[in-house]
Amino acid sequence: MSADYRIIAANAAYTREFGGGRELAGRACYEVSHRFNVPCDQAGESCPLKLSLEAGEPQRVLHLHHTPRGEEHVLVETSPIRDETGEIAYFVETMRLVRQASSRAATSGLVGRSPAFSSMLEKMMRVAPSDAAVLLLGETGTGKELVAHAIHEASAREEGPFVAVDCAGMTETLFEAELFGYEKGAFTGATHRKQGLVEAASGGTLFLDEIGELPLSLQVKLLRLLETGTYRRVGGLDWLPADFRLITATHRDLAAMVVAESFRRDLYFRINTFPIRTPALHERSSDIPLLAESLLARVDRKPGRHFTAAALDWLAVQRFSGNIRELRNLIERASLLADGDAIDVGHLLEMTDPPLVQPAERDAASGFRVDGLIDLETLEKRYLKWSRQTHGGDMDALARQLGISTRTLYRKLERVN
Repeated sequence: MSADYRIIAANAAYTREFGGGRELAGRACYEVSHRFNVPCDQAGESCPLKLSLEAGEPQRVLHLHHTPRGEEHVLVETSPIRDETGEIAYFVETMRLVRQASSRAATSGLVGRSPAFSSMLEKMMRVAPSDAAVLLLGETGTGKELVAHAIHEASAREEGPFVAVDCAGMTETLFEAELFGYEKGAFTGATHRKQGLVEAASGGTLFLDEIGELPLSLQVKLLRLLETGTYRRVGGLDWLPADFRLITATHRDLAAMVVAESFRRDLYFRINTFPIRTPALHERSSDIPLLAESLLARVDRKPGRHFTAAALDWLAVQRFSGNIRELRNLIERASLLADGDAIDVGHLLEMTDPPLVQPAERDAASGFRVDGLIDLETLEKRYLKWSRQTHGGDMDALARQLGISTRTLYRKLERVN
């Protein structure tokens, strides 16, 4: 690429994946990737070429790019090439499709396109190629195990096993036996040698869910495993090497637990190499219609069923305290209540538990009102919240009425949330 965003040459893979086989030389990168008429940074996106030009070194961002299959998440890395005088003359742009997440409705894996989701995905793809320990933080029901699995699939250990362990309710005896395995005769009932989960995860990823529930006595044993890279089966004498990538998750505030001395400080820093926060559903509310369609395809036994526009509008303004797990339950319940091909608001409301699913606050008046002078930033936030709640779920139509792009509207709404 040239410094004025023009594609000089493209390999066959780029032409196939992003150009649909059409000639791309001479076209602007932002027009091919985003259908923009101006560079990305002028349309509200981060532009890796401009960042690379300013920094004088490679830059990487996560974008949603148009492809012949529709919009897809893409990692974009731009590297500058200097001429004989040392000035930047050209750029090499390397594009990698993110196969672990979809920006469209999908029957498996991670789904989303909101700024909060994209921010999480960008961090996931940065840490995935390494062996660094990852700590997933977020409310219950935000899909932390799916995130852990996606990191595993994007890592060099993809061909190895993914072993998940629920730390909640673990006793000392059960923890050691499950994690490290045991030798024949180690205790009553141990009639044979049992492989532990650490051994089962060899060459792959060990995912410890709800690590904040682990008692202090067991935290010591886990810390020794992580610090020495060795373990011993219950009843065994030999120390065995451990080979796994660690991912942990919790809904608790581990930093506060460290201060309260209910979580070991040394273990906290051992597992907290790279923290990633999984956003709550209300932080990515623009993803709710997309998630609803994806979840319906996953739980409904009747193929081809769909939501009415009114049902999607209703879902989009709910506050799900149980996050994606609660949304999934509601959709599965509605799919069982519906007899036809469409799921409407009535099916969603029929067995809804009011304390768990509350509509978003709405302005009681029919129009937008402001009592007294306020700063412009607060005014915009209030107006966006009101317009979102009163307009319904058609974000494209709302963006057109507001005179902005749909992507800009999503970003503004996320800031409001």
